[in-house]
Amino acid sequence: MKLRNQTQLSEFLLLGFSEDPALQPLIFGLFLSMYLVNVSGNLLIILAIHSDFQLHMPMYFFLANLSMVDIFFTSTTILKMLENIQTQSRAISYAGCITQMFFSLLFGSLDDFLLTVMAYDRFVAICHPLHYMVIMNSQLCVQLVLLCWAIAVLNALMQSLLVLRLSFCTHVEIPHFFCELNQVVDRACSDTFLNDLMICIISVLLGGGPLSGILYSYSKIISSIRAISSAQGKHKAFSTCASHLLTISLFYGTVIGVYLSSSTAPNSASTAAASVMYTVVTPMLNPFIYSLRNTDMKKALKRLFIHK
Repeated sequence: MKLRNQTQLSEFLLLGFSEDPALQPLIFGLFLSMYLVNVSGNLLIILAIHSDFQLHMPMYFFLANLSMVDIFFTSTTILKMLENIQTQSRAISYAGCITQMFFSLLFGSLDDFLLTVMAYDRFVAICHPLHYMVIMNSQLCVQLVLLCWAIAVLNALMQSLLVLRLSFCTHVEIPHFFCELNQVVDRACSDTFLNDLMICIISVLLGGGPLSGILYSYSKIISSIRAISSAQGKHKAFSTCASHLLTISLFYGTVIGVYLSSSTAPNSASTAAASVMYTVVTPMLNPFIYSLRNTDMKKALKRLFIHK
């Protein structure tokens, strides 16, 4: 009980990327620039989809939700780090750490689920084109997004409540730039068997499940594209899911890289550096991927700027 009371009054220290004071302005400028590009790019995607009636389709509805989640995800992880660099402090309160961990789990899971829903949308569009608008009606699209939110909230809430039962020592240093679940659990003074077990189970269910759905959808998509006789038809069908494929590759590639780096060097700053890829870089690149490789989106963005 004494440890628990001490924990609730203590602060965690986010060590970030470097302790060298000379590098802090460079890190601050780099991450502030990436954050501003992320927010402005994703906001433009949302505004373009909202303002252009031609983009009021299931694919772009899911894309708008993905852009919104990417803004929240990056804001959750980056803003506190920028504040700490600016104030020359590494501290984050116990409540602040748990809150940051909850929202990073929430929006990270939502990214995963929305990418899975988008894969299903592309599966229906290419494999069942004549029934696309009937199957992917507005009611189903809203229900799918709400289901993603419900599962993500339950996962984040359960993992956060399990962390609340842990006891921590009065001085906790986290070699990361945000309160990542595994890093927080590893620094508990009490038994973490239940937490580690649930992290493994949830990782398999909520990581492997969506990935299996994506792989199944694209196996059917590839089969349907191969059955198309004309080269032009194959190119058109593939181009509709090329951006999504690239986004999936970036997301899962970087997440796998984080877990590989954490397993080989769990206390190293390399884990924090790898985490930057899926928390900052991938959300920042998504607007460019969807705008540069999508003709309809490019036209919508041009109309948006011309209208302004």
